Amino acid sequence: MLAIVGLVIGILIGLFFLRVQIPLVYTTYVSIAFLAGLDSVLGAIRSNIEKKFDLTIFISGFIVNILLAGLLTYVGDRLGVDLYLAAIVTFGVRIFQNFAFIRRDLLSKPSSE
Repeated sequence: MLAIVGLVIGILIGLFFLRVQIPLVYTTYVSIAFLAGLDSVLGAIRSNIEKKFDLTIFISGFIVNILLAGLLTYVGDRLGVDLYLAAIVTFGVRIFQNFAFIRRDLLSKPSSE
């Protein structure tokens, strides 16, 4: 729960107090990095629910996912092929699967907890 609060606070600070403008050339890279990060965070929440969370795995997965997605996007740009679409589909599926698991877990708990 603390991670979600921190994420929301970070998003609000970024939206209302920081005026960062991303050049149009980098928007694809930033969106892919955002999806990779969101996938890692939701995967960490899911693994925490399953009592399998490991900080080392989370941090390494977070960094490797972002770098790999960025590299895939870069190679696709150089080849003239939209390879970033593969990352969007992959991360999209994983995000929805993790979110569905988290939602089912939250809804299946008795309200007295």
